[in-house]
Amino acid sequence: MPSAIRRALITWTPAIVIAVVVAVGLGACSGGDSGHQAAAPKPRQDFVAQAGDFRNLHTMTKVRNFYVDNRLGHLDQALAVANSPNGGTYPVGTIIQLVPQEAMVKRHKGFSPATRDWEFFFLSVTPMGTTIEKRGTADVVNRFGGNCASCHQGAAARFDGVCEENHGCAPLPIGPDVFHAIQESDPRPLG
Repeated sequence: MPSAIRRALITWTPAIVIAVVVAVGLGACSGGDSGHQAAAPKPRQDFVAQAGDFRNLHTMTKVRNFYVDNRLGHLDQALAVANSPNGGTYPVGTIIQLVPQEAMVKRHKGFSPATRDWEFFFLSVTPMGTTIEKRGTADVVNRFGGNCASCHQGAAARFDGVCEENHGCAPLPIGPDVFHAIQESDPRPLG
């Protein structure tokens, strides 16, 4: 072998080997032909409620004096949090209602840190169904003129912004008997 070719091989062989190693390594990291694939990031789950998602309270699960549902299939998890004396974080897709005209919906993590990722709703209900009158985080006002977010901020952190007796929220201006009558008068169809 001529000395010029020998010198070229000696000079360029390490560079070629390094280039091949780097290319194979990059292929492995990027899911190339090496047979290894990087795990795809899990898509962020969210639930953007529509009017049809708010149905008659009696189609939901009653927990003490409020109703719970989860439109993403996490009802068991939502009920576990609702029934835990220690509280917890509700799963995305949870709907909580005390009365037919108001609701709170758990959105994706980071949706609204100030409201613990809850979106609040003021609803109109009729025998024909539900209309969303107002939705938002810090600017929804209930039928008593109270700001939903400011009331729910009083709940201890462990209760994930859900108000009940002894959760830290200010008491509501009406008693449980009136709430029960309002719940029973939900005009929306059961089916």
